[in-house]
Amino acid sequence: MGWSFQIARINGISIKVHITFFLILILGAVQWGSITGTTEGALYGVVLMILLFTCVTLHELGHSLVAVHFGIPVREITLLPLGGVSLITRNPDKPRQEMLIAIAGPFVNVVIAVILFVALGGLGGVDLLNGRGLLGDMGKPSLTSMLLWLLAANVTLVAFNLIPAFPLDGGRFMRALLAIPLGYRRATRIASVVGQVIALGIGIFGLVDGNFILILIAVFVFFGAGQETATADSKTVLTTRRVGDAYNKNALTLTVGDRVSKAVDYLLTSHQPDFAVMQGSNLLGIVTRDDVLGALATSTTDLFATEIMERDVLKVDATKTLQDVSEGLSQNGKHVAAVYNNGTYLGLIGVEDIREAFTILAFLERQERKRQQLLTGNKKTD
Repeated sequence: MGWSFQIARINGISIKVHITFFLILILGAVQWGSITGTTEGALYGVVLMILLFTCVTLHELGHSLVAVHFGIPVREITLLPLGGVSLITRNPDKPRQEMLIAIAGPFVNVVIAVILFVALGGLGGVDLLNGRGLLGDMGKPSLTSMLLWLLAANVTLVAFNLIPAFPLDGGRFMRALLAIPLGYRRATRIASVVGQVIALGIGIFGLVDGNFILILIAVFVFFGAGQETATADSKTVLTTRRVGDAYNKNALTLTVGDRVSKAVDYLLTSHQPDFAVMQGSNLLGIVTRDDVLGALATSTTDLFATEIMERDVLKVDATKTLQDVSEGLSQNGKHVAAVYNNGTYLGLIGVEDIREAFTILAFLERQERKRQQLLTGNKKTD
């Protein structure tokens, strides 16, 4: 995710903070600074937010580590003002795996809440919980009030994430349950509709209550549910075709002696954004549009294509499905791959090629459905 920087790396998973994350620290400082009227109170608010998002990070690590256990790569976890996002490169293939991945995050918060409750018992905070509610006296910064606040926050995280609104954890768990009898695609559609209905309810309540955070959450859930439907449709469609059916068979290529100026000519006169650099029939590397623009921005000389090409090229077999390649590109952080057949280089396939293929295949699928509906209708008439 852009505008993010890494703060840690755990089990190969990059933990990143988005630049907008600092808004939540400012909010914490303003809230507690206004409550206490002191600088110490503002600092206390910042510490609370840092501890809260430590819990959020652990929640996301719960999802991610279970996903990695099932062989599903996780590239990064990014912290945003509204929470954390785990970049899990693909959805699990089995409903049971998705159930365990979905429930792992809330389970981490349950464990944290139990630890905090035990700690509060040692500090006498349990009396506050019994007599004055979950939050107790939050007007004075103290270790007890901090633990109470974090306990309430973790309980809230569990309750919120278990709402059966796709793509929240509860919604993913529901999708996994539905996928057992109904299949992945239909289960996703049902879970998405339920999620969007719940999102509308949250949004309306947020508008009536004047709660801007609830409105933002509703927008996130609504569009997230729609995106999951699109992803499920894409997965179903792209598994029907092989890479050999969709790569560019008439692609323009560069040779060892070609320079950046030739790549510029290709960019200006074609829609092709990436070019293979060849030595005879052997692929040496790939020059992308960004490579060319970078060379133009940093050098006044006409460099050789081999000086700017990317040598670390993802290789895929022509017999793989388009979905396999899409997942491979995502897992490796690439946008283009080289297609091979029995060790022989055939051409390139990129993210845009896969999107174009999906668009065409989706129309063909709709056309076939309509044709089947017409045939069914004609049979009933007969």
